[in-house]
Amino acid sequence: MKKIVLLAAAMLGASIGVARAEDLTVAVVGPITGQYATFGEQMRRGADLAVKNINAKGGVLGRKLNLLVGDDACDPKQAVNVANQMANNGVLFVDGHYCSGSSIPASAVYAENGVLEISPASTNPKLTDDAKAKGWNNVFRVCGRDDAQGRVAGRYIAEHFKGKPVAILHDKSPYGKGLADETKKALNAAGVKEAMYEATNDTDRDFSALISKMKQANIGVIYLGGYHTEAGLLVRQAHEQGLNATLISGDALATDEFWSITGAAGEGSMMSFPPEPRNLPSAQAVVAQFKEQGYDPEGYTLFTYAAMQVYAQAVTLAKSDKLDDVSKAMHANKFDTVVGTIGFDAKGDVVGPDYVMYVWHNGKREEVKN
Repeated sequence: MKKIVLLAAAMLGASIGVARAEDLTVAVVGPITGQYATFGEQMRRGADLAVKNINAKGGVLGRKLNLLVGDDACDPKQAVNVANQMANNGVLFVDGHYCSGSSIPASAVYAENGVLEISPASTNPKLTDDAKAKGWNNVFRVCGRDDAQGRVAGRYIAEHFKGKPVAILHDKSPYGKGLADETKKALNAAGVKEAMYEATNDTDRDFSALISKMKQANIGVIYLGGYHTEAGLLVRQAHEQGLNATLISGDALATDEFWSITGAAGEGSMMSFPPEPRNLPSAQAVVAQFKEQGYDPEGYTLFTYAAMQVYAQAVTLAKSDKLDDVSKAMHANKFDTVVGTIGFDAKGDVVGPDYVMYVWHNGKREEVKN
């Protein structure tokens, strides 16, 4: 695992080197390789530019940030290995992970070793709920939770697809099943009973049998708790087999790769995500920097950048790099970031805007205004 971490770290060039004793060693950990590598790229880019900008302004308490990159491939076992490697390397703060199934087991390693973890993307409620129940003070996130995301999606389906049979699917992952179940809960609370509830696998590539079953049930709406790869394949295959149902999913569709998979079949597909961070006034200068690099900071790029900003400001306010001091500062203050001014509740969840709905149109996702 050490080889993977060091290889990934070398990819960031000048921002990474041999850490000096006075440096603050931090890390970004996510799926640098594997089928969700597009999100790892978002995270790597966000953390790298944040560190460069913070260091260019003098660092934190006069100390430079030294950034390491870890690759968990969204695999829980690999995530634990990377977490241990980061702890052994003296990492004080981890900007990560992406998948909830990685963040949750890794958080135990970080808690044991006094490492702060701020996830930019892990939305399963258990991440912070369990940490709070166990008395840990090291787990935070700058993204929302699936109970909030599912509530928005469930209500939207109930209000805008009245009378259409709904299929709720999930890929068995902590993220996918958690999101599907929260959406089901909200849908049922609104008086709508799903016509189907089925599990798939995140490795599935042929959905023919499932699509045939949905056609027989006259499904009009497919809610998928899962990632963009299977969502894209499901949409394309459903279109090819004559199932004209609207696919709705969550924030894991926040990548243009979804449309690359679906093509025109993705038209009208929907997803939940926070209000577009690239449009916020607080993000414009950093968005311009990314675009100068030829990169569009989609998805969770800016959330990863924001997590690094929070850490730097919290250490400055605490006048300490010790976990207990930094954690107290995070709970007691608000922080100015590229995604706006944010604070944290007692569990370490971000206090901020709720989710909104988006629709895919002509290869881009557009916020639904109503």
